[in-house]
Amino acid sequence: MRIALFTETFLPKVDGIVTRLRHTVEHLQRNGDQVMVVCPDGGLKDYKGAKIYGVTGFPLPLYPELKLALPRPSIGVALEKFKPDLIHVVNPAVLGLGGLYYAKIMQVPLVASYHTHLPQYLQHYGLGMLEPVMWELIKVSHNQAQLNLCTSTAMVEELRAKGIERLDLWQRGVDTETFHPSLASVEMRSHLSQGHPESPLLLYVGRLSAEKEIERIKPVLESIPDARLALVGDGPHRLALEKHFAGTPTHFVGYLTGTDLGSAFASSDAFIFPSRTETLGLVLLEAMAAGCPVVAARSGGIPDIVTDGVNGYLFEPTDEEGAISATQRLLQEQRERETLRQNARAEAERWGWAAATRQLQNYYRAVVMFESLSPAA
Repeated sequence: MRIALFTETFLPKVDGIVTRLRHTVEHLQRNGDQVMVVCPDGGLKDYKGAKIYGVTGFPLPLYPELKLALPRPSIGVALEKFKPDLIHVVNPAVLGLGGLYYAKIMQVPLVASYHTHLPQYLQHYGLGMLEPVMWELIKVSHNQAQLNLCTSTAMVEELRAKGIERLDLWQRGVDTETFHPSLASVEMRSHLSQGHPESPLLLYVGRLSAEKEIERIKPVLESIPDARLALVGDGPHRLALEKHFAGTPTHFVGYLTGTDLGSAFASSDAFIFPSRTETLGLVLLEAMAAGCPVVAARSGGIPDIVTDGVNGYLFEPTDEEGAISATQRLLQEQRERETLRQNARAEAERWGWAAATRQLQNYYRAVVMFESLSPAA
């Protein structure tokens, strides 16, 4: 099958969406499909055998890490040459609207997937009054697709309640080799803790952006004697966070990738994740694969991954004391922590990228077959 994948973000950017997409593209190509990725230009021409069609863009004012790329006629020329059997649009927002347009013009089946909870992001950037408008735009865009995929059951239910149709679940996936407990090392622990490997080590990995609510980790850090915090990642909120955590034992590590990132997870005592805007929280699954116990907000897609008291701890999203007590319990109970580590790894081992991609391929085939049999075809 020939698949044209439209996405608002791709390599070299690093985030959960890009992680899912790069593994998906790799496995689709490995399984014999051909993929063309239409995305903001990042300098790549191909990835794992897939053609990359980069579209010139410009940084978003409130989020300079993201590039805004507008659809243009040359995309249509490239699609005509590629001759896709199906178009898959990831988070149709700007560039993705081109995918909706060309699917209709070329009479090609359309799949859309929902990964970023944009309506909830708005309130963190002072634009909360636009949330109803955003939902209407999302509904109009997604309801053009023959199938809409979400990455957690909570998002399937929420989008259905908002009037979005033809919904199904695209199962989670994680690289259980890159993220493995065996990668724990004294050297990485010393690096993350700035030379204090004996101290309790808290970890956050992800974008340093307002919607991640990283500020809420500070009371947790301050409640634990001698604890250190490592923030792995970067983003538009870094300067504000450096001011917020000034005077605390917090290390802004910057980006880590591959086995270095796996080692960071495996070498830490607890992964703290206060975000309430996660559609899935792939980074949680990566932490669990590395045997790092998770303390996270009970919100969005997170309860699909973390079972409270079994493979991690959940706290109510606005309960600061709940987050503190859960983290303290995790650090104090050595035997319980080891059980959580083992259970977290066991949960992650259930979700490989190969299985997630096979499920996606089955969705693709079903959509193409349905469209070929429909009277309008």
